[in-house]
Amino acid sequence: MIGPAAPRRIIAGYDRPVAYDEDLADRVRAQLDDDPGLTERKMFGGIAWMLEGNMAVGLIGTGLLVRLGPSADAAVDEPNASVPMMGTRPMRGFVVVAPEGVETEEQLGGWIARGRDVARSLPPK
Repeated sequence: MIGPAAPRRIIAGYDRPVAYDEDLADRVRAQLDDDPGLTERKMFGGIAWMLEGNMAVGLIGTGLLVRLGPSADAAVDEPNASVPMMGTRPMRGFVVVAPEGVETEEQLGGWIARGRDVARSLPPK
């Protein structure tokens, strides 16, 4: 090894690459499939779905990351929802939903719709 190792950044509370739940990813894709302007990209050690360049939802570890904007503060009181962390800082405007909160297609669809609405309300990038 030449020189000191580069410092590692902790992303979303993890200090190594995070695998995401491929089955959940397929379920999210199926629900977003007909959205125009949809793109998928790797973010936060997971995967995210962007609508016209604005993140709507993503997967990080086993949780569903949902962009809720200002309503995220109230949403953390909902069952299975919590504040996602970026290192030691909370990710404002987002919630992460535990697997128990997206077991059914109806539950998943409700969270996706909320994230989609927020992303669609923003100007395209």
